[in-house]
Amino acid sequence: MARLALVTGGTRGIGAEVSRALKGAGRTVVASYAANDKAAESFAAETGIVAEKFDVADYAACEAAIARIVDAHGPIEILVNNAGITRDATLARMSREMWDAVIDTNLGSCFNLCRLLFDGMRQRKFGRIVNIGSVNGQAGQYGQVNYAAAKSGIHGFTKALAQEGARYGITVNAIAPGYVDTDMVRAVPADVLQKIIARIPVGRLGRATDIARGVVFLTADEADFITGSTVSINGGQHMY
Repeated sequence: MARLALVTGGTRGIGAEVSRALKGAGRTVVASYAANDKAAESFAAETGIVAEKFDVADYAACEAAIARIVDAHGPIEILVNNAGITRDATLARMSREMWDAVIDTNLGSCFNLCRLLFDGMRQRKFGRIVNIGSVNGQAGQYGQVNYAAAKSGIHGFTKALAQEGARYGITVNAIAPGYVDTDMVRAVPADVLQKIIARIPVGRLGRATDIARGVVFLTADEADFITGSTVSINGGQHMY
């Protein structure tokens, strides 16, 4: 029976490619999304992947969604914490609401989903968790103290949880993407985007498929000796 993977933020951008890649690797995949019903319905129709709507920042909503997924599809053995948002501003202009929204969605969701799934993985003596961080969580970024803090927190969260899971066959790793060609990055003004690309040694933006291949590798049954690691997929932009 195929292992079941849950990919948060899994119907658009990087998450959509991760969902497709995991399905291509023989996994059964459920992709969560927050709000864009039209995009999720289109993705599900195109791929045959189940799209499940819930707020990853809301613990109770996560708990209810996991109950629905497990009831319909069986135990979740692979978790990819990919969901994320931005609310960019300098600290002088950042509201508490902007801070909380990013921390709760980007970092709090990792706690919510891992807390709810970890015990089951431990009982089954198998689990693969991949948390999607960011180059900006490693190097920082002007106007993103909330986002950088959340993504940096993900890297520490990953290392700590990996130590708890290792003896139970649970691996916990992170991927830190650089700038990837997604809708979010395409919204950056053209002159700024060119400056970003100029700082990437390989000379291009990343592709969502670059990240997806990393997730497939880290979630393989055979990847049982890799845990607590952060894989930087950034074209050499930040060598950390």
